Amino acid sequence: MGGRVLITGCSSGIGLDAARRMQAQGWQVVATCRSQADIDARRAEGMECHHLELADAGSIARLVQTVLEDAPLDALVNNAAFALPGAVEDVPRDALRAIFEVNLFGTHDLTARLIPHFRDRGGRIVNISSVLGLVGIPWRGPYVATKFALEGLTDVLRLEMRGTGVKVVLIEPGPIASRIRENAIPHFERWIDWQGSARAAQYRATLLKRLYEPPGKDRFELPPSDVSDKILRALTARDPAPRYYVTAPTWLSGVGRRVLSSRALDWFARRG
Repeated sequence: MGGRVLITGCSSGIGLDAARRMQAQGWQVVATCRSQADIDARRAEGMECHHLELADAGSIARLVQTVLEDAPLDALVNNAAFALPGAVEDVPRDALRAIFEVNLFGTHDLTARLIPHFRDRGGRIVNISSVLGLVGIPWRGPYVATKFALEGLTDVLRLEMRGTGVKVVLIEPGPIASRIRENAIPHFERWIDWQGSARAAQYRATLLKRLYEPPGKDRFELPPSDVSDKILRALTARDPAPRYYVTAPTWLSGVGRRVLSSRALDWFARRG
């Protein structure tokens, strides 16, 4: 039997699989979603589930108050995030602000509000980063920026929490079967004026096909359950590792950052 874990972003993909895995392992799962339909679906599966909008500090404060009123928490898994594809030069300032509000600022706000609770009784904080927190690739600038920032913030938090009973872990998946591509389309359509871009021809030849056409099989892609395996380990190991890689591209990127020159790493990143 496990403890009580709060997992954000449980509508689909990694968050949903992690919530189901932890529930199957005897944990009391507190899930969060944005839509009422997804909240109702998680509750129908026997989970406690609440609405959370990470871009809204009030929503975060209400969630923390509600969750801690019910029972103590033993762990937090920060999974919720979204992607905003587009060339860096075409990303408006407000678009960058919007993705940072969710992927970094809201995640940090939620974590900071729960640290006093964890400090009193011990706990685990698991941040879901990405291979794109290790290396950048074209067309993914905003998402890469948030994950690089999350990596740095998490590393410092882990150092600062040493000796407090709060253990902080990063999980870095590569290609995982999920809806992140489909979910990125509304953000792309809202923020990126690709037709007015100097790179319009490149958009047509590359990014638009990736976004709107059925994806081909990625030989490196793994199911969300592989990430759940690492989440379970991070939450149950007596002394969890600071970070866990998932998928071959993450391992290659981690090694590449240590041994390759910047030029060589750029060549590697351009190949996708």
